[in-house]
Amino acid sequence: MMNAYIYILTNSTHSVLYIGVTNNLVRRIYEHKNKLLKGFTCDYSVNRLVYYEQFNDIVAAITREKQLKNWHRAWKENLIAGSNPTWRDLYDEIIL
Repeated sequence: MMNAYIYILTNSTHSVLYIGVTNNLVRRIYEHKNKLLKGFTCDYSVNRLVYYEQFNDIVAAITREKQLKNWHRAWKENLIAGSNPTWRDLYDEIIL
């Protein structure tokens, strides 16, 4: 079974939200944190993992990613707050 993930990152002030999809969450977040991926997340220091979901199917993960990208910001904030009310960085929890 293949694992796939959608994830939401933010910056230190929570002013930016970024939604992505990957088959290796630990590696991808490491890349964001160490600015190994040039582009939007690097330019805006978006490197705090505040939400993620796991899927058994990459197609399902991509479908969910597209769904979330179409949501209003308030809906995304409510989704994050539902499982992570303090918006703590979850990276340390996933590397254990």
